[in-house]
Amino acid sequence: MAEELDKHIIWNAPNHDHPARRASQASYTAVANGDLESWLKVYAEDAVIEDPVGPSMFDPEGKGHRGHDAIRAFWELAISPVDEFTFTIHDSHANGVHCANTGTITTRFADGTVVDTDLVMVYQVRDDGRVATMRAFWEPERAMATARKE
Repeated sequence: MAEELDKHIIWNAPNHDHPARRASQASYTAVANGDLESWLKVYAEDAVIEDPVGPSMFDPEGKGHRGHDAIRAFWELAISPVDEFTFTIHDSHANGVHCANTGTITTRFADGTVVDTDLVMVYQVRDDGRVATMRAFWEPERAMATARKE
């Protein structure tokens, strides 16, 4: 049964307490609420975000965004242009210091364009529960193929 964690987060996955799972949920909530400062608090100062993993329009060299300054720049490039995010999590696997979530992120833009991105997001946390790495596996061309006006 789906659990609504936030009006923009639909959790259709196991939800037992785990530090990496809670960090992933805190990240989704901050993004859905447009709250950059809360989002940065989820990530360690030297955290690395790869979203997507490999070269992309957000990271041409495919090396990821390392540290809060680079993560803030990623927010401005990839997150702030979006009017609304909806995270639908289909499954979640947490063990050790990792959690891998499979899901669909639906993004809505001011011009009415909607894009669905199917992906796997892997979080690794430190002892303090903050994210050390987040790696999102998705295909930009596949996501863009879903673009439509609503």
